[in-house]
Amino acid sequence: MKVIESQSAVLSNYEVYQHLVDQRQRYKPTKRRGPPNLEMVVKELLQYLQSPPSPLSQMPVTYRPQCISQLLERLRPYELSKGEVVMILNLRPASVAALNTVVEDMAERFNDEQQEEMVNVVAQVLGQFEADAAAPDEAGDAAGAVEAADVSMNDAAAALSPCPSQQLNPAVGSVGQMEEESRGHL
Repeated sequence: MKVIESQSAVLSNYEVYQHLVDQRQRYKPTKRRGPPNLEMVVKELLQYLQSPPSPLSQMPVTYRPQCISQLLERLRPYELSKGEVVMILNLRPASVAALNTVVEDMAERFNDEQQEEMVNVVAQVLGQFEADAAAPDEAGDAAGAVEAADVSMNDAAAALSPCPSQQLNPAVGSVGQMEEESRGHL
C-alpha cells in the first residue's frame, strides 16, 4: 500500500464525531458489530469527544453541519491557515487568550479589534458554553478552589502511600511551591 498524498484532507473533531455516530446508527438495527477492538476504540473516542472541555460535550450539541462552511466563510478575511481553522473548530476558543494559543503570531498578524472580532465570530457560529453556576467567578474563589483541590490530592496521596515516611508534605500546596523547594535544596 502506498500513500499517494498525505494529509490531503483534514477532519475536525465534529466531523469525526458525526461519522462515528452515523456508523453506530446505521449498524444498530442490523445488530452488526465490528471487531471487539474496533468497538472499544469507537466507544473510547466518543467518550473523549463528549467529555469536557470539548465543545461537543455541551448538550444539545451546538455544532451543525453547516457551521463548518459558515465559519470558513466568516473567517476567510483573516487569512488563517487550514490548521488554525481546524483548531478553532475543535477548541471553540471563547477568549482572545484562548484564540492566541491557536493562531500563530496572532499579535503581529492582527490588531486587538480583529482579535475580538474573530472571537465573536466563533461564538456566533459555533455557540458558547453556558455560564456554569459552579464555576468560581472571582480570583479569591478560584484560589480557594485550587487550595482545596491541593489539600484533597495530598490527602488522597497520603491514603495511598504504602508507608508513612512517603507521605506528601502538607506544607507544599502546589507544583510551583514544590519546584521552589527543590531549587532551594540544589
